[in-house]
Amino acid sequence: MKDDRQIIEPSILAGFMELLPEDQILFDSMINTIKKTYESYGFIPLDTPVIEKSEVLLAKSGGETAKQVYRFNKGDNDLSLRFDLTVPLARYVAQHYGQLTFPFRRYHIGKVYRGEKPQRGRFREFYQCDIDIVGNGNLSVINDAEIVSIIYSTFKALGFGDFTIMINNRKLLNGFFDSVGVDNRLDVMRVIDKIDKVGEAVIAKELLELGLTQVAVDSILELTRLTGTPDEILQQLGKWSIDNASFAEGLNELNQVCQYLNAFKVPQANFALNLKIARGLDYYTGTVYETFLNDYQSLGSVCSGGRYDDLASSYTKQKLPGVGISIGFTRLFYKLREAGIIGGTGRCTPTKLLLIPMQDTMAYTLEIATEIRSKGINVEVYMNEGKMGKKFSYADKLGIPYTAAVGSNEMENGVLNLKDMKSGEQMELTIDEIIRKLCQ
Repeated sequence: MKDDRQIIEPSILAGFMELLPEDQILFDSMINTIKKTYESYGFIPLDTPVIEKSEVLLAKSGGETAKQVYRFNKGDNDLSLRFDLTVPLARYVAQHYGQLTFPFRRYHIGKVYRGEKPQRGRFREFYQCDIDIVGNGNLSVINDAEIVSIIYSTFKALGFGDFTIMINNRKLLNGFFDSVGVDNRLDVMRVIDKIDKVGEAVIAKELLELGLTQVAVDSILELTRLTGTPDEILQQLGKWSIDNASFAEGLNELNQVCQYLNAFKVPQANFALNLKIARGLDYYTGTVYETFLNDYQSLGSVCSGGRYDDLASSYTKQKLPGVGISIGFTRLFYKLREAGIIGGTGRCTPTKLLLIPMQDTMAYTLEIATEIRSKGINVEVYMNEGKMGKKFSYADKLGIPYTAAVGSNEMENGVLNLKDMKSGEQMELTIDEIIRKLCQ
């Protein structure tokens, strides 16, 4: 009989990522590592709806951000997909203010959506891994230092040793700009934030086009050229004759952050003061961060964030200062995978042991699979007919580390021939011995 069905070519939209099993397992494993690190510092898990009321989500947003939001109507409701995890946090804290304990320490790992033009390594749907510490009225600067410690612990846990957390302070920058007569400070910050990408000459030209004097431009470039250890940079800044309260406050906060980092045991090889780091977003008010993998600078910043004075001013009159960071994980994973830095695990399943029943041993095999599984070991039973070669090939293709064929002799004697699929070694072990081995 002729099949007249119309077949639609299977495809997904540009800017969305889906993974084959090997990569998905690696992706989930790295997400779990981040989650465990966040929780080790006492952060509380939080999830918010992917869809928010547009009037709430866009209360502070405009310009390019508003253009990128996925916005639609359903009945009488004006709805939007969340474009980051910070605005939903602001709404959440304001809405549940009376039920939360402050400082409120939350982590949120979830998908966000931005309708920007997709590019290589940039997505319309992507995971962010955020942490924030929100205070009630005030928040000690020691929290700014703890964020650096968490960044350090997270990337060490992910297996990256050679990375640098760049630190700066917006108060210091604002005070410095005031001292050289800069009025449009945010515009200037957005320009100098890209100095490493485009170079001093381009930055100088753009600053002049913003209306700055040549003296102001020269002073700003002199500031961005400061290098050395954190102590050396702080000492140099302390010698500058700048009579500005904001500059002095920012310098003091940088000093405190560096002192606390020693207490947190963050190695000096993994953090640096970088006065070119500004973070272009307007809500940052104090410490700011950018993190770079030293051997893969082309990836750009892999973790960023900073301090903000008032998280939820659009939703409450309560003063809620905070500090936090975000890892754009989908982009990071894609770039690391593309560069060959991660991957190649060969594991396409979480199964650790494949049991293969033979003859009439299916019921017994299911029983021992349940027993082994109850000890926290991932066990799969091969339930389809076929030749033994095909069954072992199944385990090999999925990267299952161990297999065991279960025949009548194994059932009668209470032992299994456990096969290490990588080495080919076989061991005759009892069920308890197998459990002990696989729990190692």
